[in-house]
Amino acid sequence: MPGRIRIIGGSLRNSRLNVPDLPGLRPTAERVRETLFNWLAPVLDGARCLDLCAGTGALGIEALSRGAASVQFVERDAQAARALRDNLGRLKADGGRVAAVEAGAFLQGAVQPVDLVFLDPPFALGMWTGLAQQLEASGWLALPAWIYVESPRAGAPALPPNWQLHREGQAGEVRFALYRRAVPLS
Repeated sequence: MPGRIRIIGGSLRNSRLNVPDLPGLRPTAERVRETLFNWLAPVLDGARCLDLCAGTGALGIEALSRGAASVQFVERDAQAARALRDNLGRLKADGGRVAAVEAGAFLQGAVQPVDLVFLDPPFALGMWTGLAQQLEASGWLALPAWIYVESPRAGAPALPPNWQLHREGQAGEVRFALYRRAVPLS
């Protein structure tokens, strides 16, 4: 059965997002989002964001609600992408665009450098390292950029060496971490 989750801060505070019932769809927990956006508060205003493997879009919509200039949502599942578009339209969340395409394929397209990336792929697919390498190598990340990574608690994924851990936490079986991109090592 479809569900609903709540935006927790900003101009859309307490708005509800419709969540389709899809296998593997795992919205980021409210308390994790609250912690993350407390960490991001100093850098969010006017930020250009990329929500890869967006799912419900809760992270990107939360960013728009709290002052991000724009969010490019990327979601490969057509039903989830449609629900995300519907939520953005219903909430009149300007600045959000949805691409219904696989994340790796999207990153091979026209590069638009961003200040903040939400990297939270389906856990079963193990896509963190490949997507992180694409982000780093292709010019998608501004300097400096912030990268949020959500992964299983059992172990942190291999990420580019110039992504410096800023803060991290755990909630249940989930590890969540915020990285800052430094000048790449040559």
